[in-house]
Amino acid sequence: MIASPRAFRLKPSPAFIFNGDPVSPEFEIINYARFRSSLVANARIEVLHTGMRWPEGPVYFADGDYLLWSDIPNDRIMRWVEGAPATVYRSPCSHANGNTRDRQGRLVTCESGGRRVTRTEPDGTITVLADRFEGKRLNSPNDIVVKSDDTIWFSDPDYGILSDYTGNKAKSEIGANNVYRLDPRNGEMSVATGAFVKPNGLAFSPDETILHIADSGISHDPSGPHHIVAYDVIDGHRLDNQRVFATISPGVADGFRVDTEGNIWTTAGNGVHCYAADGELLGKIHLPEVATNLTFGGPKRNRLFVTTASSLMAVYVGQCGAQRP
Repeated sequence: MIASPRAFRLKPSPAFIFNGDPVSPEFEIINYARFRSSLVANARIEVLHTGMRWPEGPVYFADGDYLLWSDIPNDRIMRWVEGAPATVYRSPCSHANGNTRDRQGRLVTCESGGRRVTRTEPDGTITVLADRFEGKRLNSPNDIVVKSDDTIWFSDPDYGILSDYTGNKAKSEIGANNVYRLDPRNGEMSVATGAFVKPNGLAFSPDETILHIADSGISHDPSGPHHIVAYDVIDGHRLDNQRVFATISPGVADGFRVDTEGNIWTTAGNGVHCYAADGELLGKIHLPEVATNLTFGGPKRNRLFVTTASSLMAVYVGQCGAQRP
């Protein structure tokens, strides 16, 4: 089903007004002084497409001014262009999950069903970048980011092999839920960290000296983690100094991105939360559905595209995404 863009207006509350300055009621400001610059006057949340089953992995292509994202259970990658209905970009797609672009602008995808990481070449052919580690099949690659040195970092929890809903039910061959570093130039792959229950979204700071990784272990254990962890990146490839950056509530940090100021915009159970680089929660964008992932897009990279439980939504913000290209 295709929906025309429309605005969601949540019930106003005193939390949305600071110092007599009214703010659109979709936005909850925690730190007015620090979050105010991230807001756009009269910004509204638009629903660009709906009727999906757990969409994920939005990625923006500036050179074509379009967005791709995964509709995991429906086994398809969708495409959206301003002013036109969403269309199917690829189906089947091995239950694609997280997507990003490499430094050459090619689509790089985590395939939950295929249990692999692939790259879509300019002619449309698909290259398998990784499907095994030390001879054992990966679990179900989930989210992914490409560093400026062309290395690919991705999380590999077992979500896609727990059932047939977002992948294919199977036993883990590796027996661990790791985050990997892959060099596509020579195929070398190593475990960046294995210190997670269920590693999920990940993103580098603008200067790539810090890697943030989500642990969404609470999804299958009420006492499990629901936080974002930060690591120092040593010599460009090794992680050290693990610490909790932020605990997400409600829900989990399923996916997140960083703006040029170093703020982290992360999904949560009630929408999108924005954290400063020092870990302070600055504000929230309340959404009518659970947010699953997000990315910055638009000509100025100041439009936040958010996948939710069944929809693709968008809102303009006062910051620009740091990701490249």
